Amino acid sequence: MKMHIGIITPAAPKSLNGNRATAQRWADFLVQLGHKVSITMKWDGTEYDIMLALHAWRSAESIARFKKQFADKPIILAMTGTDLYRFMYSHPETTLASIYAADKLVTLHRLAAKVLPESVQNKVQVIHQSAMPLEKPLPENKNCSETSFDICVVGHLREEKDSMRVAYAVRDLPASSKIRVLHYGKAHNKEWAKYAKDEMKTNSRYQWFGEVSHNTVREAYRCCKLMVLPSIMEGGANVISEATVAGLPVIASDIDGSIGLLGDDYEGYFPVKNEKALREILLKAESDAVFLKTLSRQCKQRARLFTVDAEKNAWAKLLETFLEAEK
Repeated sequence: MKMHIGIITPAAPKSLNGNRATAQRWADFLVQLGHKVSITMKWDGTEYDIMLALHAWRSAESIARFKKQFADKPIILAMTGTDLYRFMYSHPETTLASIYAADKLVTLHRLAAKVLPESVQNKVQVIHQSAMPLEKPLPENKNCSETSFDICVVGHLREEKDSMRVAYAVRDLPASSKIRVLHYGKAHNKEWAKYAKDEMKTNSRYQWFGEVSHNTVREAYRCCKLMVLPSIMEGGANVISEATVAGLPVIASDIDGSIGLLGDDYEGYFPVKNEKALREILLKAESDAVFLKTLSRQCKQRARLFTVDAEKNAWAKLLETFLEAEK
């Protein structure tokens, strides 16, 4: 049965925001499954067979209006990191209203349900974000450095990402260290841009490139030795999927959003906001080949969760629950 599915995302068209990329990827899957899909920033009054809304708080108005006008139409709500770890506490009434209105709650990692009310646990469906593998065999790339131990940080510069933590951690490293941080992502505002620009003036190991294309990021995955995710909160970062599928080991802060993807026994965690601990684990990765191989092996094992087929099949299974209900 073909359905018209409306995806609501607060991220603007052509934005490189993660929510927009997620919405577009899901739209592609749904079209491949035979459905019609429309993506809008706010609900425009269209009678969808299903509304799929990203962000409980930012899409709250669209969810409430759609529920009021089409009470019998299902709503799928994808929970973001800020929903789970910020707006649940700062704006509980609005956020919870969206959660209760939804028929299904999509989370991007297995630990997200810990912060959701007991009464909605039966609505939760974990769908891991997928990533495309790098091309094989890997072509020669003259931009890859042979004299430095390059580490990439991928994500917009903002508070939730604790974006400057990696730069701070590599200040004043031993002269023998070859660590260099390559940071890709748009600054949330002028203040964050200033942080990065000022850091580059005094920290020769740190380079900020601003907002770049996805192809540029994929080249970084190809060339770097590690990807670091120092976030304070994450709903299930797609950069972890991308890095592991690309064969790139990950160092991550020990938050639920990363542990829920990489596993409880993963050895590449450091305490959130702790640049001393981050500094130590980066130096260990650079100097200890066995440790780096362990991280690579663990990431390779987790990469099986993040295949395109796995994500597409998860969406097919979720939609089947609504199709079965109509029979």
